[in-house]
Amino acid sequence: MIQAVMLIILAGVITSTILATMSNNWLLAWLSLELNTLTVLPIIAKAKHPRAIEAATKYFLTQATASCLLLLAGTANAWLTGTWDITQMSNKYTSTIMLLALTMKIGTVPTHFWLPEVLQGSTLLTALLISTWQKIAPMSLLFIMSNNTSPNITLIIGTLSTVFGGWAGMNQTQLRKMLAYSSIANMGWAIIILAIDPNMSMINIFTYITITTPTFLLMTITSTKTLQNMTTMWSTSPMATAMTALLLLSMAGLPPLTGFLPKLIIMNELVAQNLTPTAILILLSSLLSLTFYLRTTYLTTILNPPASSTSTAKWRLKMNSKSMMLVPTATASIPNMPALIP
Repeated sequence: MIQAVMLIILAGVITSTILATMSNNWLLAWLSLELNTLTVLPIIAKAKHPRAIEAATKYFLTQATASCLLLLAGTANAWLTGTWDITQMSNKYTSTIMLLALTMKIGTVPTHFWLPEVLQGSTLLTALLISTWQKIAPMSLLFIMSNNTSPNITLIIGTLSTVFGGWAGMNQTQLRKMLAYSSIANMGWAIIILAIDPNMSMINIFTYITITTPTFLLMTITSTKTLQNMTTMWSTSPMATAMTALLLLSMAGLPPLTGFLPKLIIMNELVAQNLTPTAILILLSSLLSLTFYLRTTYLTTILNPPASSTSTAKWRLKMNSKSMMLVPTATASIPNMPALIP
């Protein structure tokens, strides 16, 4: 019975996201996002822990506020233009409110406050769902309305998100919170280029999803949740340890790994648009993210036998068939991309 309920809930999550991406008017998009929120709440609260209930409550309040803003902007735009069409956001005030509502759903500055706490209170697989799949529907709507989005506002939101995501992530010892701030920074890279080149923004999002998915799955298989656990990850699986280190470096954007590609193209586009100061600022902010990624990679790879580690080693666990699903995504997240060749 419980498995049947979970299948229904997962079907609701998938269906609501597909409906939102295929919507052509704001009313259907709002209904799809509401269905998506209601189906995710039981998944977050499934752990039966006070932190999980707290995370579900914070997620519900934030998503409900964003939905109210979305409905307000859609209704006001329909009143002014006479249509609910997503592509007809011609009024700058309604388009700004809609932009804030959708960025609240994906977790960017200044409406980022809910994401680290929700991910910390969720299980690793639920955190994976929130960090990846839950961003597809809002980003699809942002992609559709990108022609009516103010470039100045997207530049401000994107720049603040990259700076804050890198700065706040340096102080974290919990991997879920660290990846939450990494998500904020990566969403900033996507938003900053949204009004200039929306296709590049979507490439950045799907590259981020491709890298984040095997990272969370490896953490789930090896029961790794803190930086201290990273020091003994080798006792579970040496291969998973090496793969995790490469994935973290790829997420940091080090060449010649996959995560470097979207950052390079975004920087090139910003310079081409005479936004060199903004490009330099977000490039410097990415060094902050690189700091905690390198720290985590150091703990993962350097503190192996015979190096000294004060942590208690975990019992060696046999890697089961679930690890096979990591092969396609992890492989795609590590190698160099042909587009890097001039």
